[in-house]
Amino acid sequence: MTLFDEQPLPFLMDEAITTLPVIGKQPSYIADHRQRLRTRFMAGGATAMPEYELLELILFRAIPRRDVKPLANALMAQFGDFNRVLTAPEARLRDVKGIGDTVITELKIVEAAAHCMARSKVMHTYVLSSWDSLLDYCHTVMAHRETEQFRVLFLDRKNMLIGDEEQSKGTVDHVPVYPREVAKRALELNASAMILVHNHPSGDPTPSQADIDMTAQINAACEALGLTLHDHLIIGKSQELSFRAQGYL
Repeated sequence: MTLFDEQPLPFLMDEAITTLPVIGKQPSYIADHRQRLRTRFMAGGATAMPEYELLELILFRAIPRRDVKPLANALMAQFGDFNRVLTAPEARLRDVKGIGDTVITELKIVEAAAHCMARSKVMHTYVLSSWDSLLDYCHTVMAHRETEQFRVLFLDRKNMLIGDEEQSKGTVDHVPVYPREVAKRALELNASAMILVHNHPSGDPTPSQADIDMTAQINAACEALGLTLHDHLIIGKSQELSFRAQGYL
C-alpha cells in the first residue's frame, strides 16, 4: 500500500481513498472545475480539451477531493503524451510523486478498455480486407510502449483472424523470439497463416539486421510446415513498416 505524498489527510492510504468515509467537503473551486471539465467533455468529447484535461478526468475518480491538475501536468511532463501515460509501466508511474495504487488502477483500466475496443474491430474479421483496422489496433496496443513486444496474429484458411498472442517481451531495443515456438503455436491453433508484429520504442520502424534474420528464420519454418507468413509489421510511434511492402518477404 502506498501513501499519497500530497494527500490532505496523511493517514489515508491510496487504495482506501474510495472506500473510507469522506471527511469534510470538497473545496468549491475544485468541485466547480471538475464540473466544468465534465460538461465540456460531454458536450464536445475528447477533441474539446487538451490531453492533460482528459487525464484530469481519469484522476478525478482516483483522487476525489484534491486538485489533480498539478498531478496531470506532472504525468504529461514525465511521459510526453496521454498515450504514454496510459501505457507506462507501473514502476515508472510510481516514480511520479502522488501516484499510488488507485491512480495506477484507473489508468490501466482505461488502457485495457482502449485495447479491447481496438481488438474487437479486428478479431474474426478478414484481415487482408480490413488492413487499416488491423494497423489501428497494432498502433493502439504497441506504439507507445517503452519496451519491445513481439506479437503473432494467427489466421485461418480464409485469412480470418483467429488468434492474437503476445509471444515475448524484451528491452528497449531487443525482444527474444523463438521461430520454432511460433510455428508450433500456429499448429496448435490450427492456423494456416500468420502476421508477425513488434514495436520499436525508439519510434523508428526501420528493421535491424536481427529483425530481418529472425523473420527469415520464421518464414523458413512456416514454409517447412505449409504455413504462410503474410507479413511482419514493425510499429513505430506514428508509422509502421511492412516487410512485404519493403521487399523483405
